[in-house]
Amino acid sequence: MEKSFKRFTVTAALPYANGPVHIGHLAGCYIPSDIYVRYLRAQGKDVKFICGSDEHGVAITIKAKKEGITPQQVIDKYHKMMGDSFKEFGISFDIYARTSSPTHHETASEFFTNLYDKGMFQEETTEQYYDAEANQFLADRYITGTCPNCGNESAYGDQCEKCGSTLNPTDLINPKSTLSGSVPVMKTTKNWFLPLDRFQNDIEGYINSHDEWKSNVLGQCKSWINQGLQPRAMTRDLDWGVKVPLKDAAGKVLYVWFDAPIGYISATKELTPDWEKYWKSEDTRLIHFIGKDNIVFHCIIFPAILMAHGDYILPDNVPANEFLNLEGDKISTSRNWAVWLHEYLLDFPEKQDVLRYVLCANAPETKDNDFTWKDFQARNNNELVAILGNFINRVLVLSDKYFAGKIMPRLALTDYDKEVIEELKKYPATISNSLEQFRFREGMQEFMNLARLGNKYLADTEPWKVIKEDEQRVQTILNIGLQIAANLAILAEPFLPHSSSKLKTMLNLDKNSWNDAGNENILADAHQLGTASLLFDKIEDDVIELQLQKLEASKKENELQNSVAEAAKENISFDDFSKMDIRVGTILEAEKVAKTKKLLKLKIDTGIDVRTVVSGIAEYYEPENIIGQQVSILVNLAPRDIKGITSQGMILMAENADGSLAFVSPTNAIMNGGAVK
Repeated sequence: MEKSFKRFTVTAALPYANGPVHIGHLAGCYIPSDIYVRYLRAQGKDVKFICGSDEHGVAITIKAKKEGITPQQVIDKYHKMMGDSFKEFGISFDIYARTSSPTHHETASEFFTNLYDKGMFQEETTEQYYDAEANQFLADRYITGTCPNCGNESAYGDQCEKCGSTLNPTDLINPKSTLSGSVPVMKTTKNWFLPLDRFQNDIEGYINSHDEWKSNVLGQCKSWINQGLQPRAMTRDLDWGVKVPLKDAAGKVLYVWFDAPIGYISATKELTPDWEKYWKSEDTRLIHFIGKDNIVFHCIIFPAILMAHGDYILPDNVPANEFLNLEGDKISTSRNWAVWLHEYLLDFPEKQDVLRYVLCANAPETKDNDFTWKDFQARNNNELVAILGNFINRVLVLSDKYFAGKIMPRLALTDYDKEVIEELKKYPATISNSLEQFRFREGMQEFMNLARLGNKYLADTEPWKVIKEDEQRVQTILNIGLQIAANLAILAEPFLPHSSSKLKTMLNLDKNSWNDAGNENILADAHQLGTASLLFDKIEDDVIELQLQKLEASKKENELQNSVAEAAKENISFDDFSKMDIRVGTILEAEKVAKTKKLLKLKIDTGIDVRTVVSGIAEYYEPENIIGQQVSILVNLAPRDIKGITSQGMILMAENADGSLAFVSPTNAIMNGGAVK
């Protein structure tokens, strides 16, 4: 028999405060967790929804170095940006805390001290990578190299983001420091390790007792367990983070994966003085929503820390999702290949629920999935607008037109009416079953099926035709249609909270309990409806094209920023260089060379004459746009016959990483014939 819980503690992974939130984060854990929490609240459950910024670790210091600011400035900037975006989007955290808070530092320190006093740690002097040029020990994320498992040449010292393998820095092939680019050396240092091998049997028993967990979670956990758990350092040689609370630990901080999960506890402390019952009572169900790259930390390392402490409950479920890709490519913060939440909210005001719907409908629950802007548009236009929005608009507009927006009583019911009412009653339980099994995509599909039922009912009964002959029959049809709409308003709340609120206003409905759903009498006879408006509107092609262009521009910009220039050619003498006569000239005429794609025929005033030059720039410039352009031209290059045209010289061009060409031109106007020296 399944255990009954009095309360729920639901956590969503603490995002690193080193960048904005993107759609991969939303699909991975924030939308699923918010759907689940909203569902629990609609049932009247006692639930605390906990999240906050993870503000320690090497990712923060790397960002600070890159931007030339302090780590504190980094976390202040991104904590506010993420918190504001989550709030506007409708992620309904009870608290969005931060691990830089005094409460968190105190809580994490107390945890470490508790384990230390119990003799849980092994003090070990080990050799670790050290950057001699930077005069600094290298934390895992300051080391990159080739993954021994998949060959990815950009793996980090703690994880390969390509294959998902958890690594140690010494596992990397050809390691190098991200600080200086040099090859690190090994140097001895002292740290405190949690002997996970001591917890092997306890962790294995804990994992095996949860065969209801998702297969991807169990698979990753059992793989780790089968390899044999190994001691893992819980401290790091770093100057940013929670200081290790020991006298002989100067220059060391708590490992971010010791510190960060405790952030859930410290955030709950800040939320309520009754925090202990949400973390220490066996009547509480603890659920972690995360992405697949955090499975080991939440299912093995954090539970081992909680076991070592002894006072805390363990996670009852960890419904981790896989990864979401973008337009066929992996989402990457470093490559700026992402759809950022704060930018989406600016580009698509009041369309929070469209993105929620698309990301849930395409959620990577069992495998990696792909987000495309074309699919985003299609799901909005063909599903939200054409199915849900269409049904709501029709039933409300017809009710206003025929009965002045009042709920008319049902009269004689046909067999079809009774069949539809019986179908309606089944949906809350069906959707609940999906949500309680963490199958959110399935649950939302069932919600949309109820909208499909409403659409079909109206299409089959055709009240706009029947009204001419049998007004009482239309009363019954629209009453049933409006009861379906009222059920949709309640059942939409976990999935589409903004639309749910809007629909409740249109229906003048004040019932919010999940237990009210499934009822064919939510709206009483003579109930006055509110004013109808469109729930969703169509998204046009030009809007989507703009987003695709934005992504392409971002991709090109990143390629330019990360491109590596070709190596220098062999040295030449000054005499060799001085033989080249480079002048400034102006393009007087330009035309495409017939039967070629790349060639333009140019007439150029070189200051010493007017000459013809054939140049391979037709793919990058339209002839009419470059007339009057000043260029650098090599005037003493031997004439050459190209496609029957004698070319007298060569204009100088610079090549970008993507192969595009740009003129090498003076920044200020120069007389034609001016020498380039």
